[in-house]
Amino acid sequence: MYAVPDLTVPAADSAGSGGPISLAMRLAAHSERWWSLVDYRTDTRWYRLLERAKQHEVWLLSWLPGQGTDLHDHGPASGAFAVAVGTLTERVVAAKPGRSPVEVTRALAAGHCRVFGPHYVHQVTNTGTVPAVSVHVYTPGLTMMNRYRGEPGELCHVGVEQAGVDW
Repeated sequence: MYAVPDLTVPAADSAGSGGPISLAMRLAAHSERWWSLVDYRTDTRWYRLLERAKQHEVWLLSWLPGQGTDLHDHGPASGAFAVAVGTLTERVVAAKPGRSPVEVTRALAAGHCRVFGPHYVHQVTNTGTVPAVSVHVYTPGLTMMNRYRGEPGELCHVGVEQAGVDW
């Protein structure tokens, strides 16, 4: 058994039946709604905004084997991502002031979902041998992402990316 970092708990108003978890799982399970939109890039993972509403955004991502993100968070946004095709590996890093970071790595196969709260630091990678597709829901919409680097005994903030500027 492993400890789940505190930051995996979504904001209180996001876990309802219409929240990011159910939306991500529902969309991931219905590939006929998005399959024709999927593209793959050899240089980086591909992403496309599927929906922007007042309370959330929905993104579709594809991952070729070996593609992934750096360590990052989604700023103040909570959300969930569901794996629709393939398997993704998530590395979660939780750091509290004065303590060494705690890391947990897990594989998420098609049909599995991961929920996260604000400032949840993770890295997502396709470590498998086949392409993967995932559906990501952010509430509120994604406005920024903080970038991090893991150092021995600490988690270092290395930059900020802004919506409309960096993606």
